[in-house]
Amino acid sequence: MEFSKYDCNGFFDELLTQDGQPRDGCALLLEKLQQLEAAEVRRKQETAVTNLTAMGVTFRVYGEETANLERTIPFDILPRVIPGSQWDAIEKGLSQRLRALNLFVDDMYHEQKAISDDVMPRWVLDNAKGFLPQCIGLDPPSGIWSHFCGTDLVRDEHGRFLVLEDNLRVPSGISYVLLNRELTKRNFPEIFQKSNVRQVIDFPTQFKNLMHSLMPHVEDPTLALLTPGIYNAAYFEHSWLALKMGADLVEGRDLVYDGQYLCMRTTRGLRKIDILYRRIDDLYIDPLVFNADSTLGCPGMMKAFRKGNLAIVNTPGTGVADDKVVYRFVPRFIEYYLGEKPILPNVETRMCALKEDLDYTLDNLEKLVVKPAAESGGYGMLVGPKATKDEVEAFRQTLLDNPANYISQPTLKLSTVPTFDESGEIVGRHVDLRPFAIHGAKDVHVIAGGLTRVALKSGSLVVNSSQGGGTKDTWIVDNTDAGGFAPC
Repeated sequence: MEFSKYDCNGFFDELLTQDGQPRDGCALLLEKLQQLEAAEVRRKQETAVTNLTAMGVTFRVYGEETANLERTIPFDILPRVIPGSQWDAIEKGLSQRLRALNLFVDDMYHEQKAISDDVMPRWVLDNAKGFLPQCIGLDPPSGIWSHFCGTDLVRDEHGRFLVLEDNLRVPSGISYVLLNRELTKRNFPEIFQKSNVRQVIDFPTQFKNLMHSLMPHVEDPTLALLTPGIYNAAYFEHSWLALKMGADLVEGRDLVYDGQYLCMRTTRGLRKIDILYRRIDDLYIDPLVFNADSTLGCPGMMKAFRKGNLAIVNTPGTGVADDKVVYRFVPRFIEYYLGEKPILPNVETRMCALKEDLDYTLDNLEKLVVKPAAESGGYGMLVGPKATKDEVEAFRQTLLDNPANYISQPTLKLSTVPTFDESGEIVGRHVDLRPFAIHGAKDVHVIAGGLTRVALKSGSLVVNSSQGGGTKDTWIVDNTDAGGFAPC
């Protein structure tokens, strides 16, 4: 295929330098793509999509008016390449961030020293929807609240990785990391081997071992994954992960609290559950403690947890660290709790609860990205440069009605990577990256790579699958072919 029409349009491209040379780690991929005919790449792409469909890899988009809400998640066959030398620094930064956030969550549900020491204002906690007073005084095993985290990273026009947001409650997407790897490896086996791509296949075993370690006093603990059910957007991931980890897949109606333990109903009677990997939001876990109308969880579950008879992954209450206003203070948390300088910087962020920041945001709405504090998936936000005048004005009133619920950030010039366009060309498309980390009793393990989400529409900055984006494999490579690469 020819790259003569491959135009980075002034963005930082992760395949080619400005003078058209392959970046570090990309020479083998570039050489292979130049040897392939467009028809062969299309065949590989179509085969991969067919395989995903046959496996039932779907997601549900809420709010569509069509009758068929199930979608095959869009997938791009071309891998994204990141050299191992740079990934090592990212890995350290992600580990540092997760350790600090866990200490922050534990502090908020106990002594709240960060507030009394003026690290974060009291009003931030008071306005954080993810802070649950019902969890005050909880002591999870090993003091770990978020055992599994997905942190969203972006690259700016200088090639620097920045943290866009943290997802510590019920992060999704890890199954697609493993599936994307399998599909891409099948289509580029020689490049994969020669590039010394770091492995991700052992994640289910690592995650299972972590969860077993939470109940060391229980011999052969029973592991279950709690799903909202087949109509949930990520149900495929729930069932797939349960299968890979050897966990029982359960819904709220399958569960009962017997006065001591959380149990699941089986054909042989009740069976005790020792570790629950929950994929439902905090408020729906236990109607006796949180949302009284919930049928997704089980009455009494939190009693089993408080008695030490159940470990819950992630611990209820973790969502306070997902808050996008709290995010603004994470660099301070790293210095306060760890005594270290942050390795990965935040995106510049303004808090609309502050008059100065609100005024700036209102004056520059057409230039900024404005996000609600507790939403995810790209919902409820304004992308100023892509919005119409009417949309900007409507959002202005929304912001004025509840400024404390919003933060604003500059519209970043996201990096681009090669993507196979349906027209038969290889084009540059904007991406972000969601790496996943496991927090064990002693250390943090970061999965090599993560989920690259790609904006499939030309010029689009929206990468969420719920908003029209797709995914691709992420290769952390340890080869040393020539090419430049921007520092982290």
